[in-house]
Amino acid sequence: MTSTQSIYPLSLPQRVLLLGSGELGKELTISLQRFGCEVIACDTYDRAPAMSVASSSVVIDMTNETSVSAVIAKTNPDLIIPEVEKLAVEALIAAAQNGKRVTPSATIVKLTFDRQGIRTLAAEKANVPTSKFAFADSIETLKEEAGKIGFPCFVKPTMSSSGHGQSRVISADQLDQAWENASAGARASTGKVIIEENIDFDYEITLLTVRHLVDGQVQTSFCEPIGHRQQDGDYVESWQPQAMSVNALARAKEIAKSVTDILAEESGNENHPVLGLFGVELFVRGDEVFFSELSPRPHDTGMVTIASQVQNEFDLHARAILGLPLNTSLLNPAASAPLKAPTENANPRYFGLDEALADPQVSIRIFGKPEAHKGRRMAVAVARHENVDEARRVAQAAIGKLTIK
Repeated sequence: MTSTQSIYPLSLPQRVLLLGSGELGKELTISLQRFGCEVIACDTYDRAPAMSVASSSVVIDMTNETSVSAVIAKTNPDLIIPEVEKLAVEALIAAAQNGKRVTPSATIVKLTFDRQGIRTLAAEKANVPTSKFAFADSIETLKEEAGKIGFPCFVKPTMSSSGHGQSRVISADQLDQAWENASAGARASTGKVIIEENIDFDYEITLLTVRHLVDGQVQTSFCEPIGHRQQDGDYVESWQPQAMSVNALARAKEIAKSVTDILAEESGNENHPVLGLFGVELFVRGDEVFFSELSPRPHDTGMVTIASQVQNEFDLHARAILGLPLNTSLLNPAASAPLKAPTENANPRYFGLDEALADPQVSIRIFGKPEAHKGRRMAVAVARHENVDEARRVAQAAIGKLTIK
């Protein structure tokens, strides 16, 4: 793009429409506001976390194309930043065609909000290694494709997050229940599920990959790899850095760049450079690396960067989008551990914060969600230390002292 240098950095302040106002959106809002941006926080429910810190807020059905188009027209933003998967992507594509800047791009949102789009692109266009996978639009097709992939395997909605609707299937007689789980747990119904091979990996990582400008040219930079542990498809702790062999780390960076470059190529008709932070999830087995998933935004496992990096993932996303200089350097090892609600609670109150913060190396973020639902992330502890093992221990101990009543 010949005019990149003349456009960037963007003139400030910018009016930003944030589509998705959870805990990640809240931290991103704060980062954008530090550069004078006016942030309009939008979500499907009132008092979402980002709304407490945004300049203004709007509650709409974000899966409704008419509603999303109307809020774009009414707020007339300079930038539209999608922060969730559950969106009426057609409204974003129409906005981009009308000259609105959707970051990183409307095309990328369309490709990544559905596992079918991103997995097919990674395997067939970026030509990076993935687990074996197939898609099914019926119980009959599911049984047929799962038989080809073999057991155990995973059955997931093509559109979901945080492990919702995911099942690990060890035999064919569990497929009917897996189909029901996927249908119930989907963020939005696509009529399809994805069946994935179970890879016997050593560990999994999130590689935060940042497309940003240096002297007017797009450059890709990486944060140190983030290790994480999941239960039922949702993360229960993360740490940075994850120890990796030289070859595995080089391969991880190669895969992440290949996939994000292909995404940028697919967005070539939107007339602005693809900039921002991408959370690229990878499986590692020895020196082998397999692509898993990608989020075109800050990642939940990346909350560890609040304690570990010179600039956390939210600052990096904001700087990249605005065309500003950035620094992906690690400051010190750190770990994060989320607090999940044990039961339903219409008016959550938090206890034990004083004990959780007794260690000066601990920080706590209470997200401010108005209601607690069983398994919902409500807060996170982040801890820095001289080594990862101690940081993990301290973070887990701290979050164990925080309770919801």
